[in-house]
Amino acid sequence: MAEVGIKGALRNEFGKGASRRIRRDGLVPAVIYGHGEKPTHISLPAREVGIAIKTSNVLLNIDLGEKQELVLPKSIVRNPLKGTLEHIDLIIVRRGERVVVHVPVHTTGKHDPEGILEHVHNSIEVEVDVTSIPQFLELDITGLMAGDSKLAEDVVLPEGLTLKSDPKMVVAHVSVRAAIEEVVPVAAPAEGEAAAAPAEGEAAAPAPAEGEAKSK
Repeated sequence: MAEVGIKGALRNEFGKGASRRIRRDGLVPAVIYGHGEKPTHISLPAREVGIAIKTSNVLLNIDLGEKQELVLPKSIVRNPLKGTLEHIDLIIVRRGERVVVHVPVHTTGKHDPEGILEHVHNSIEVEVDVTSIPQFLELDITGLMAGDSKLAEDVVLPEGLTLKSDPKMVVAHVSVRAAIEEVVPVAAPAEGEAAAAPAEGEAAAPAPAEGEAKSK
């Protein structure tokens, strides 16, 4: 379980204007809440936070000078065009408590090459000690045939984890490749060859009578 220490600062200004000024200074506005405590509005260094949250379910130890808070990122808002951090909600956790989180699932092994692997769900929900959240879980798909699936209950959980997702939830599925209809091109008649036969219902041109000259 990754744990990253970050120094933060309390915020006294609020609103869109204040948030824009904070971002111009290379910071990101955030709020800490949970465990019955009053929400705390803070700012954090955007670069450090951006690196930290690349790790799934990272624990952040926020140093606010007078106190420290152990938190999990709950909601992350990014600019839809630039992808920069706009705002982060952080939920307070305590060492030794169990939490319910989504953990990414990575597939291992080779499936039937005639099928196409589909990741129906990229994560499953588990209950785990807050300081023991794995970065990812593995699902073995070795020998999975086209048309078959692997379920949440097939994911091997380390000791201490409890599955909270529906055990029958499909995590990975190998679909059957669609048959490709072969199209045979029709060659155009070469110069000098006979013309194509008349379409159905269309009368053929009459042959000239014996001794009758062909029209020019």
